[in-house]
Order: sequence, then C-alpha cells, then structure tokens
Amino acid sequence: MPTPTDLLYRAYERRLRRSIDPRLVPRHVGIVLDGHRRYARQFGLSSYTDAYRAGMSRFEEFVSWTTDPEINVITAWVLSTENLTRPASELDPYFDVLVELFHRLPDLCRRDGLSLRFIGSFDRLPERLVTAARRAEEQSGDGHRHLNIAMGYGGRQEIVDAVRDLVQGLADQGVPADQLADHINSDTVEANLYIPELPDPDVLIRTSGESRLSGFLLWQSAYAEFVFVDVFWPAFRRVDFLRAIRDYVRRDRRFGR
Repeated sequence: MPTPTDLLYRAYERRLRRSIDPRLVPRHVGIVLDGHRRYARQFGLSSYTDAYRAGMSRFEEFVSWTTDPEINVITAWVLSTENLTRPASELDPYFDVLVELFHRLPDLCRRDGLSLRFIGSFDRLPERLVTAARRAEEQSGDGHRHLNIAMGYGGRQEIVDAVRDLVQGLADQGVPADQLADHINSDTVEANLYIPELPDPDVLIRTSGESRLSGFLLWQSAYAEFVFVDVFWPAFRRVDFLRAIRDYVRRDRRFGR
C-alpha cells in the first residue's frame, strides 16, 4: 500500500509532467551515468557490482521515461576512454554487468520503438563486451526513435577519428597531399563523426554533482544546454529527469546570437 510520501511524490511527478510544454521538449538528450562507485560507498554496498547493477536497472527505467515526454534521440555515456585506466578488479565486474544489460536491451528497444547504436573506440574493449553490443544492435530492430550508447568513448578521440577518416578518404580519392587542407572544414569533419546524421544534443545531463562534461559529445555540444544533477546515477529518479527537462524548456536558447 502506498505511503503518504509515495502519494506526495507521485503528485509532484504528475505536476512536473504537466508543466512541460510538449512542443518544447528536446529532440536529443545526452546523459552521463556517473556516480556508481560513490553510490556504493555512501550506501555501504558489499561491492561495486551491486551499484553497477542498480545503475543499469535505473538506466532501463530511464529509457522508459523518455516515452513521456517523448524524446526522439537519447545518447547515454556508460564508459569513457579514461575509465579504461581503472584496475581490472573494478572494470571486469562492470563489463559483466554491461553484458547483462546488452542481453536485455533488444526487448526494451522493441517495446519502446528504439533503434540501437553503439559509438566509441572498441579496440581496447574486451571481446565479450563488443560481441554483446553488436548482437544487441542486430536484434533491436529499426525503431522510429534512437538510442545511442557511448562505450569506450571520448570526445577528443571522436574528433581525432573523424579527421583521420576524412584525410584517409581524401587520400583514397587521390587528393594530393598539398590540397588536403582545402577539403577540411567543419562540414567535412562533422560528416565523419561516429553518427553524423543525428541532430546535435539539445540538453546534456550529468549526475553525481560533477559540473563538467569531461569531453562528452565534445563536437556536438557547442550549443547544448547543460543540467548537472547532484544525485548519483543509481539514485536518479523520474522527478530528477522531469526537472531537467522542465529547466531546459524554460531556457531561452540563443545559439550565440
């Protein structure tokens, strides 16, 4: 039976949802799932694995939240290139939990009308993780909405990879070395990003109280709005998400004008 606190929470959640004008909802939301280890320490969990599992369960809930209000594109950062410097004792359990998540994602994506893409540099990732990601992509189908998972991802590395692919493509076309610079501009670099056809993010959300992006969608976020949330990712609630969307729709986006 719901407690008085539960009833108040649900009432507040409904009020938040009604305050959001559906015409102003962002098309593309980026989110940084930060704070698993600090969550484990704060709540005295027996291992980081428990926090990772709580976080991935919350991620599945989060995806369902994006159906109302409907968000067309979600990009979630689950693993950075910097994270890969952590000891194996921390990384291996997280990889295991991600593999578990990827096995469940196809059903989730089909339920919520999502296509699934993974972005990042996979050459440093364990084979079991990459295999699970590729299988999830293949099994998720072609939804009208898009879920992108950034894994082994770094914003600077994405730009380096884009420029490298651009230059290699120009060389393959026979463009002389002394003319390469004439073909490098913002449009051609952007065309070689991991998923160039998607719109730039409108709002980027980071949990755990950190007020920085750490390179997330570095190229694409030039005019994104930022929302920093104090709670650790496993404790992120739908009201936190709705507050972030409400704050976004209230802002006057001037795009540098």
